[in-house]
Amino acid sequence: MNQEDRIKNILDYLKLNVKISMEELCTLCEISYDTARRDMVKMEQDGLIVRIRGGAMLPSLTTHISSYKDRLNDTESKRSIAVAAASLIQDGDYLLLDTGTTTQYTAEFLTTQNNVIVTNSIDIAAILCDKPNTITHLLGGEINTWHRYSFGPRAIEMLSDIKVDKLFLGTCGISPEGLFAPTAEEAYMKREMIKRATQVILLADSTKFEKQLFHRVCQFDQIDILITDIEPKSPFRKILNDFEIKLIVSCS
Repeated sequence: MNQEDRIKNILDYLKLNVKISMEELCTLCEISYDTARRDMVKMEQDGLIVRIRGGAMLPSLTTHISSYKDRLNDTESKRSIAVAAASLIQDGDYLLLDTGTTTQYTAEFLTTQNNVIVTNSIDIAAILCDKPNTITHLLGGEINTWHRYSFGPRAIEMLSDIKVDKLFLGTCGISPEGLFAPTAEEAYMKREMIKRATQVILLADSTKFEKQLFHRVCQFDQIDILITDIEPKSPFRKILNDFEIKLIVSCS
């Protein structure tokens, strides 16, 4: 097994167990202590792990988020979540669609009639232009070209005057401490959206779990429904139960 294969195995192990000791690493990859140490040095230099006493763990803070266009490439799990999300929409619902690739797919799968939809996503607004009997409001403001959404005081001002039945919310990271976003303006926008919705529906594929960014959006007491592609592991199952959050697993 070469170093590239070993690193992949180690990362797969860490995704399930969070931490790994040097002894566990040696057993997992059937290598010597010196080889394990060299692998750890390489992974730390690449930003894949944080070395701790006697082993390593995944970084607790995510600092890089791929561009919107790059995130559209991972479609299978997101589309299954979007199908489940679209099934919750009824004729005549007033909706908020947060920016995000999964919420974009939700807009694509929309089949209901007479919905009024508010969004800050330029891609979602373009998709909704082709939906008959749907009224779309695009929040104004400055455009973030990397994530393709509008933000700023004008967008917040428009939000302050509305109330909707359902918010379909995206996130870049979920930890036991709550939901997280990469920028202050995105976190603030999401918090304002949450205030304007009677029901908050979080759309998050399994890659978003155990990721924590610098800006927290909210804690779990703000979420009513979680739609994801794989059954969440502990401690998230307990958190969902404690806060009475309905779980929908789209690939089950």
